[in-house]
Amino acid sequence: MSEVKTIDDLLEKMWSDYIKLNPQAQQIVNMFKDRGEEVVNDHIALRTFNHPKVCIDVVAKPFLEAGYKEKGEYTFEEKKLYAKHFEHSKEDMPKIFISELKLEEFSDELNQTVQGLIDQIDENSITRFDFSSLGRPWEVTSEVYTSLQKESDYAAWVAAIGYRPNHFTVFVNKLKTFEGLEELNSFLKEKGFKLNASGGEIKGGKDVLLEQSSTLADSVEVEFIDKKMTIPSCYFEFAKRYADPSGKLYQGFVAKSADKIFESTSKTQ
Repeated sequence: MSEVKTIDDLLEKMWSDYIKLNPQAQQIVNMFKDRGEEVVNDHIALRTFNHPKVCIDVVAKPFLEAGYKEKGEYTFEEKKLYAKHFEHSKEDMPKIFISELKLEEFSDELNQTVQGLIDQIDENSITRFDFSSLGRPWEVTSEVYTSLQKESDYAAWVAAIGYRPNHFTVFVNKLKTFEGLEELNSFLKEKGFKLNASGGEIKGGKDVLLEQSSTLADSVEVEFIDKKMTIPSCYFEFAKRYADPSGKLYQGFVAKSADKIFESTSKTQ
């Protein structure tokens, strides 16, 4: 793809990169289209560290420049994460959900390791409009990946995969051939896809105005400095939104549900 200058180009580049790491997403989209569905993207999720060089505000900059506005913030106590979501005035644009690992809540060893990764980032790449689709901006060993994983699956994922979408999300409300998430999940399982069962296959509910489910992350072979390893990559999420008391469709996120969705990249499932 030529140089990315517009938000549409960036979103297209992010999707192209994402389906290389998670081919099952394209397979699912194709199956939906075969049923006559129009697949609308609810949100895209990105991961980072709360280091000033790469924190949420840095990763969000291109989206803010393209007309996105900050709309919500969330804290995940168990996973030691903080997140914000951003919305565009154009309704057909996906929301952007960016989370960051709260480094101060982890060991000195993890902090030193992450600092060593961030020190390798080329200053020019951080200011690029397409930074969130550039992939891994550092070299890392499999040993570092494994040691990070002992403290945080999230930290290990960012170290190995880098800056690219962690997941895209199908906006279930726009699907016409499924009654809801339960029927959709059954369809996916019948087709051989594995779902994240942490906290139940469906997270949330009508009472919190949002229901979510997701596939388990696909696997990808990653080249580390010392060797290649197959690790969890990205997953595909499905979100059904409900109207709030004013009649408006809820556009935010539910921390308790997202906490379990994060486990879609865990090796323990």
